[in-house]
Amino acid sequence: MAQIAGNSQDEIVRYLLSPGTYPVPDQVTHITTHGAHVFLCGEAALKIKRAVRYDYMDLSTPELRHALLERELVLNRVTAPTIYRDVLPITRSTDGALHLNGDGPAVEWVLRMHRFAADCEMTAVAASGRLTAAVAEALGHVIYDFHTNCPLRAEPGDALIRDILGELGRVLPGFESALGPGVVGAFLDAAQSNLAKHASILRDRAVKGHVRRVHGDLHLRNLLLLDDQPVLFDALEFDERLATCDVLYDLAFLLMDLCHQSFAGPANSVLNAYLLAAGGHEDSGLAALPLFMAVRAAIRAMVVLQTDQAIGKLGPSVAEAQRYLQQAQNLLHPRKPVLLAVGGLSGTGKTVLAHDLATLVAACPGAVHLRTDTERKAGTDAARYDPAARVAIYQRILARAETLLVAGNSVVLDATFLDPSQRRAAEDLASRLGFAFHGLWLTAPPAILIERVTARCGDASDADASVVQAQLAQGRPDGSGWTQIDAGGRADDTRAAAFAALARVHSRPTA
Repeated sequence: MAQIAGNSQDEIVRYLLSPGTYPVPDQVTHITTHGAHVFLCGEAALKIKRAVRYDYMDLSTPELRHALLERELVLNRVTAPTIYRDVLPITRSTDGALHLNGDGPAVEWVLRMHRFAADCEMTAVAASGRLTAAVAEALGHVIYDFHTNCPLRAEPGDALIRDILGELGRVLPGFESALGPGVVGAFLDAAQSNLAKHASILRDRAVKGHVRRVHGDLHLRNLLLLDDQPVLFDALEFDERLATCDVLYDLAFLLMDLCHQSFAGPANSVLNAYLLAAGGHEDSGLAALPLFMAVRAAIRAMVVLQTDQAIGKLGPSVAEAQRYLQQAQNLLHPRKPVLLAVGGLSGTGKTVLAHDLATLVAACPGAVHLRTDTERKAGTDAARYDPAARVAIYQRILARAETLLVAGNSVVLDATFLDPSQRRAAEDLASRLGFAFHGLWLTAPPAILIERVTARCGDASDADASVVQAQLAQGRPDGSGWTQIDAGGRADDTRAAAFAALARVHSRPTA
């Protein structure tokens, strides 16, 4: 529960709302969060911590607020050095007036930043349709690279989640009249059961180096797109323990936020780019991703309610908090995974279709998309297309698929599957694990295939006209046993045909 600290900040806020405080007087925009006041004027952005105390964050004294602003500066200069400038005092002169970085004693502390354009915020990027697959993939790679450079920590992998659930168990019941009877208890029961199921996995991941001092607050509002590059900022600074966690728990905040705001496509692109960069080392850990995302959603429910409470307007965020808790409940009761394979000659459009299907066959953030071309590029034999290398790549994607399916994730395999034994291996994998399998076989006239591969630019596949001609010379496989999809027309038509075929499969009565 929030407690307002004894010292009022009203005078400080009035001072920072005055245009005369800034180098170039202009209109001042005031943004309030549960833990801060932010003031925007011209090119300047000033931030002070709110004088509040929560169970998890103490900002009750100027000294504590100063220390956390300094910590925020140090953390964020790593990922956003062009934004974060310095920490300055607000001082009081002998005549009682306030000054920014004056000679008198400090009465408050301000983090000074360079203001960025509002349309650079990832929330605005997403809302305007600029969070394309390419941007989302770049974001996934940026986050993975950031995680690999984060300091390792020797913390039990399950302890943090257990403590957070304890905190949620103390705070959320106080809002039960707003959230609805039984909602909080149902979430907590499901989350505790899920944690007990995956505790050993989390402890093992901690031993293997997946627990690090990470960003800690990785959602859309704390991401930017500057010069077409994703930038992380506003890392969690007030509690080292909350920011020391499994890297997938850090990623889970962004994935949850994207799903919450109905950006399923970008969420899937972020996840798959991250996993591709990880080279399979994060696959088994995805068993805990639904729990991680659910906990993140519940925390957001708590924070929006506490923010309303802190500004004395409890009520406006109740519906949003309810949506977060419903999302958390849904995440803790996922659908059974499926294995989907998309095959066909080079140029049939397998990757475009597989990317779209990844968001269809599983709830957000969708299925993991495994592609032989990207797996080949990530390996040591990137240029090899000989039979031995081809066999090794198929073995690799099937091995990864097994790990992911066992971890509870649906998988979309994207490969030519020209050899019948490769198709049978995919089918046998699903059968052995007890999961549903769907195989789609794309076809298109030879002239169209050659035209498409010749026009490719910047694609992971190295297949060109000669590769297509060699495939055709071996005889055109019919993808026997897999659903035939005419892919000779527009991508939208191929997608519609594939979606319809899968819908027919799911609508068949079971024995």
